[in-house]
Amino acid sequence: MNLSIKNAPDDIVEVLKSRAVRHHRSLQGELMAIIEAAAREPEPVRLDAREVLARVRIRGTAGNDESGAIVRAARDGQMHDRRRR
Repeated sequence: MNLSIKNAPDDIVEVLKSRAVRHHRSLQGELMAIIEAAAREPEPVRLDAREVLARVRIRGTAGNDESGAIVRAARDGQMHDRRRR
């Protein structure tokens, strides 16, 4: 199958040409390498707000105790004391 990109911005074309030279490829070869890499890369999982909330509820709030202690110490001006311990 043949693909075509029309009206590619000149600055992008120059970047792609430079990249092709660095990789010892033709522009066509560089474009194919970019497309192949993109096609093989797994798509990130996208979660909606309900899914995020459900995951947070399942995992709980582990680790917040330490964060809370650090925030309280900073608020109370005790951070220097905590760091020296």
